[in-house]
Amino acid sequence: MVMELTFLGTGTSVGVPMIGCRCAVCTSRDPRNVRRRTSLYVTAGRTAFVIDTPPDFRQQALDFGVARVDAVVFTHAHADHIFGFDDIRRFNTLQGCVIPAYGDAETLADVRRVFHYIGNRPCPKGLYRPLVDFIEVEGAFEVGDVRLEPLDVRHGRRMTGYLLERGGVRVGYVPDCHVMPDATVERLRGVDVMILDALRERPHPSHISVGESLALLARIGARRSYLIHLCHEVDHAELEARLPPEVRLSYDGLRVDVA
Repeated sequence: MVMELTFLGTGTSVGVPMIGCRCAVCTSRDPRNVRRRTSLYVTAGRTAFVIDTPPDFRQQALDFGVARVDAVVFTHAHADHIFGFDDIRRFNTLQGCVIPAYGDAETLADVRRVFHYIGNRPCPKGLYRPLVDFIEVEGAFEVGDVRLEPLDVRHGRRMTGYLLERGGVRVGYVPDCHVMPDATVERLRGVDVMILDALRERPHPSHISVGESLALLARIGARRSYLIHLCHEVDHAELEARLPPEVRLSYDGLRVDVA
């Protein structure tokens, strides 16, 4: 049983390069230092879904060959994770169906407030709008044959991380994190792949630093781990050279097969 993970975006809320910045990373010629806002595309057999729809979602879909979206899964409703949601309408057209969107109650309330015009029936006036069924996550659920278990994570306020399972394959996804409860660490222990926030080296009030992320990863003990949600203070080649062998930096367009 294989899951293919495509990192559509790996950057923080302002992206990299950052507007108006001429630092070494923002002007770097290393394509791995170009980071759109964070999003993950998951394919498993005939199933394909996206976790979060950032402002860059349309271009991510074009650049990295996203041809099908069977569901949208939200971690939380910050702008850098939801503002591309309107572009789901193109997949309604391609697939000829209403697309489910999953999230906790607080997240879906914010998404519906921002995208107040979205429903699950075509507009009688013929306007081109997304067709979505909003499904509140209260426990584990399935998208195709992938089981997703919501996990409690703190990121300013509550954020939902996810444990993805297909057959015996397990993937943890926590792109934004400041505090990870012990119970969540236990559920993630020994996953095949762990994807975890690591904003920068310096402390931050709502994200974990690189050092804090590595300490959490040591407790989780994944076979492979990828750091994500990186800001312009992180140079890909320089930091990756200092990481333990089982931990790598993610970058936009990276594809990882998990089996």
